Amino acid sequence: MKPFGNLIRIYVCIERERGTVMSLKLEHVTKRYKDFTAVQDLNFEIAKGEIFGLIGQNGAGKTTTFRMILDLQETTEGTIMWEGKPINKVNRDILGYLPEERGIFPQMKVEEQLYYFGELRGMKRDVLKQEIDFWIHRFELEEKRKDKAETLSKGNQQKVQLIASFIHKPKFLILDEPFSGLDPVNKELLKNAILHLRDEGMTILFSSHQMENVEELCDHLCLLKRGVSLFSGSLLDLKKQYGKTKLTIRTDLQLGDMTLPGVKECRFVKDEYVLALEAEHFAQDIFAAVYNGQYIEKFSLDYLSLEEIFKDQVGAHHV
Repeated sequence: MKPFGNLIRIYVCIERERGTVMSLKLEHVTKRYKDFTAVQDLNFEIAKGEIFGLIGQNGAGKTTTFRMILDLQETTEGTIMWEGKPINKVNRDILGYLPEERGIFPQMKVEEQLYYFGELRGMKRDVLKQEIDFWIHRFELEEKRKDKAETLSKGNQQKVQLIASFIHKPKFLILDEPFSGLDPVNKELLKNAILHLRDEGMTILFSSHQMENVEELCDHLCLLKRGVSLFSGSLLDLKKQYGKTKLTIRTDLQLGDMTLPGVKECRFVKDEYVLALEAEHFAQDIFAAVYNGQYIEKFSLDYLSLEEIFKDQVGAHHV
């Protein structure tokens, strides 16, 4: 399955550049509530078979955007299209949604819930059985399938609701904070499940406050602040705006006592120095100054992480 999934990704990347396989397209979307504007002139596109991240602080307009895409709320202005058709004209069964506010039936058994949600979407019971067996095994819920939802841990409840959101095999899946409250083991299970769905051709839009998850899963994203898009495009293009200005050095030298060219900040973190540079070209001069016949265990010039960029873009100094 993985080689096939990689072929899908290569195809999507090529065709995205041609602009021919866009599944979802938002153009000049605005949502107002009387005197309050929740989303303003929002534009982004999601390619077929892609995982796209929508990120921002609480109140940035992410959930409002999800609800407009799902046609649970009307846009004040602008259009939302799915494969060239208005989103409110498409069959609702192509959509799947995991809301941030969890909601499963506490008295209903795990297996019964999944049959219920699948049949609600028009799936036949024999087809559902195969899907339910597959995902219950994949999410390590075999021993819980006959248990009532209220007896499950928070993490297992979340896994059940996640399965319910895509058990009908939607073409387009929205996940609102899917990693919230999960331990590292269950986070890894969820990441692998999302990648599996993508490799099967599903288009996925998700939001997370955990930037490492967005960075790992998404090639493209939209960054919102107070309803306004600060950036929409590829993660690599966003990083290139900052350049490779993060320099990590591990050495026995006391770099904090040295005057190095182009260094805005020098921090000692655990056993290495992390330098913030004014521009990446200063790294060559710093290497020459630091090396000078000395042993250097690590000298690594990198782009900023998405979390570091996120803090810079939406931080207090930008208010």
